[in-house]
Amino acid sequence: MSNLSATIKSIQDVMRQDAGINGDAQRIEQMVWLLFLKVFDALEEELELTRDSYTSPIPEPLRWRNWAADAEGITGDGLLKFVNDDLFGALKKLGGDAQRNPRGYVVRSVFEDANNFMKSGHLLRQVINKLAAIDFNRQAERHQFNDLYEKILRDLQSAGNAGEFYTPRAVTQFMVDMVNPQLGEKVLDPATGTGGFLVCAIEHLRKQVQNTEQEALLQNSITGVEKKQLPHMLCVTNLMLHGIEVPSLIQHGNTLARPLREVTQADRVDVVLTNPPFGGVEEPGIEQGFPADVRTKETADLFLVLIKHILKTHGRAALVLPDGTLFGEGVKTRIKEQLLAECNLHTIVRLPNGVFAPYTGIKTNLLFFTKGTPTKEVWYYEHPYPTGVKNYNKTKPIRIEEFDAEKAWWGSEADGFASRQENERAWKVSIEQIKAANYNLDQKNPHAVDAVSHDPEQLLADYARLQGEAQALRDELKGILAKSLASAG
Repeated sequence: MSNLSATIKSIQDVMRQDAGINGDAQRIEQMVWLLFLKVFDALEEELELTRDSYTSPIPEPLRWRNWAADAEGITGDGLLKFVNDDLFGALKKLGGDAQRNPRGYVVRSVFEDANNFMKSGHLLRQVINKLAAIDFNRQAERHQFNDLYEKILRDLQSAGNAGEFYTPRAVTQFMVDMVNPQLGEKVLDPATGTGGFLVCAIEHLRKQVQNTEQEALLQNSITGVEKKQLPHMLCVTNLMLHGIEVPSLIQHGNTLARPLREVTQADRVDVVLTNPPFGGVEEPGIEQGFPADVRTKETADLFLVLIKHILKTHGRAALVLPDGTLFGEGVKTRIKEQLLAECNLHTIVRLPNGVFAPYTGIKTNLLFFTKGTPTKEVWYYEHPYPTGVKNYNKTKPIRIEEFDAEKAWWGSEADGFASRQENERAWKVSIEQIKAANYNLDQKNPHAVDAVSHDPEQLLADYARLQGEAQALRDELKGILAKSLASAG
């Protein structure tokens, strides 16, 4: 175990002794707001060396270096009172906005819903001292922290409440590679979670940076919104550790709460990369901000409408969606009809069970589309398990190397993917076939032998689909019968 990993483990052990913290999720939240202040202070040290006029947005007595860095500093009840009343009280009320005081805006947005759960000031001092020993100005430790950050996310996922904003690194990297964002393009994740897609996009774009002007372009290219406090805090910290100096373009809020009619041309983006929450329902009233013909309370459906709307013409998107969206009817049908009319949904990569375990075993899909031209055909690629693997799990997750076959097959949208060939994993379906199927995008692989699934969640999903199809058939028969009776009368 690395020294940094050992430090984090010892911090968690100290927190377990505190009466105010219950469970892994609270321990992680407590650690992350402390980490944020520590990282923020380390980055400020760099700015003070490179910019003579630099001024911190945090009042001097509240800066990490002035209350936390001294191992013999304030402790016990005095420390608790300082943190709960002075520190949190001030940081939650920092003035300024994303334009006039972006650093202050970032700090306030991180702390507006944060909490200090610890009740022992002495234990809190122990935690702070252990964190203070980490040197985030050392490149080696900062690089090491990136790996540790992934561990924190996995721990949070195991705590049972991180599945909706955790996407395996291999999936995010493949999606970014295929969408291929370019320097100068505006990249958005409207459901950022902990920032996995944005970090992959940063790493992809930084390879294109050759000078300070291009780095400044990158700094202003990464945008996102996250509804929940803890993943937002993790995302902002994550982006700072990956070189985004002021992540003021990462908002804390609900992307869906803004009515679509208020989206201006200036709000539109070149690239959307996201794994929107699925299976959830939005609070009453959110759907009123969407056109009447596509109003629904289902979160994933609303995100699909939003993404289509917020893309610029020729903008590109890649997102994760469950099978239910592909075969769903009613409002889902109208959403898919509009998507195919306004965008080129050129590729759907069908993932096997277990990619998002333990959050869900339901099969998921990666949808890739470009706005501006209607869909003529949809290519499907069925991602297989590696040889000898029957399912993914926490210890054996999906790996980026598994996508090499898709990458070799992919081709270029510029020539209409002319190089693509059908094979045992790949096939295409014309728009005419999809329309004839009432926009059902759950198109099966014609080259594969049907396999029986024994996964409970998959069986329930299949049952729901069959129930929907049966109900649609009953409704159609009722309509025919009613017309017949009317004619007879």
